[in-house]
Amino acid sequence: MRLPVYLDHNATTPCDPGVLEAMLPYFAENFGNAASRHHTLGWMAEDAVAEAREEVAQLIGADPAEIIFTSGATEADNLAIKGIFEEHFPGKGHIITAATEHNAVLDTCRHLQQKGARVTVLPVGGDGLVDPAGLEAAIAPDTVLIALMYANNETGVLQPMREISALAQKRGVLLFSDAVQAVGKIPLNVRDTGIDLMAFTAHKMYGPKGVGALYIRRRGQPVSLRAQMDGGGHERKLRSGTLNVPGIVGFGKAAALAAERMEQDALHAAVLRDRLEDALLQLSGTAVNGNREQRLPHVTNISFGGVEGEELLTLLNNNDIALSSGSACSSATTTPSHVLKAMGLDDVLAYASLRFSLGRSNTEEQISYTLRRIDEAVTALRNP
Repeated sequence: MRLPVYLDHNATTPCDPGVLEAMLPYFAENFGNAASRHHTLGWMAEDAVAEAREEVAQLIGADPAEIIFTSGATEADNLAIKGIFEEHFPGKGHIITAATEHNAVLDTCRHLQQKGARVTVLPVGGDGLVDPAGLEAAIAPDTVLIALMYANNETGVLQPMREISALAQKRGVLLFSDAVQAVGKIPLNVRDTGIDLMAFTAHKMYGPKGVGALYIRRRGQPVSLRAQMDGGGHERKLRSGTLNVPGIVGFGKAAALAAERMEQDALHAAVLRDRLEDALLQLSGTAVNGNREQRLPHVTNISFGGVEGEELLTLLNNNDIALSSGSACSSATTTPSHVLKAMGLDDVLAYASLRFSLGRSNTEEQISYTLRRIDEAVTALRNP
């Protein structure tokens, strides 16, 4: 069995060999700048970016012109939220989000509060879901944007996006979704769902780090927003800067592979996840955090009562199991998960929770090994 057993795919995924193969020529051979319009190397780079834009757009049911490449989802989150706010403020300056959002969204909203924005942070139920009735009640005449993630990075819980988009459209409010964990993992069509803006990234779907995208609806009345980076006018003047051609090519290839393998990957991960989850729930004091029906197929978040989570992680990670207690972007902090706290868990139980996120390379043998090690570790910590 290959070690370590990697169960942290929500943090990042390994680059698919086919993705790496597609990228390599654009580092040394076809190294042109996609904005160089006067020679062959530039044209080749421009064509490669155009093909990748098509592949990324197809994955989410968008038009290629609706895809803006960024350095990742955090930049896309910032571009969407700040860009919409600045385009419509001071006439409309109210933003609605939720307590379980990623910090890339919550911190951006906090920043805009200093600029005059009014921000409503919706609570969630114990299952991690936003109440649509509560959302509708929060919409005001000055509401410009609803920012709700498609799938939670810590629990895998899926928000009712179609119902939410229907409310947004009825009230004339734009809907933005951080869909980092959903895109490439489950079928997602922006036209069917009614999302106006959506952020996602390559490295969560077996692509390279350092490249992401923002979908901006152009159908009907196109969504307008302010650029956050000025320069050469790249990406429809919304994101200036030399394009990361190798990364974009890899993003395109990862998107194409995700479209081909999505059903197979989801079934494979769900079978292993369910086996892992069912076995862990046999341990006393364990519980799944979040809705078990409306969630991603490869994720489970489990609390281990009577166990200190960091101690459990240390024992497991020192024995070749790669896990996390939540978002990789905040794993250096010592505070309990704001997601689990928002769902009603106290500090002790939030600290005692681990996120398991599975992927293509995981095997039955690895799950057996993981279950054996967790049982040993929990027993040792509960009976020192």
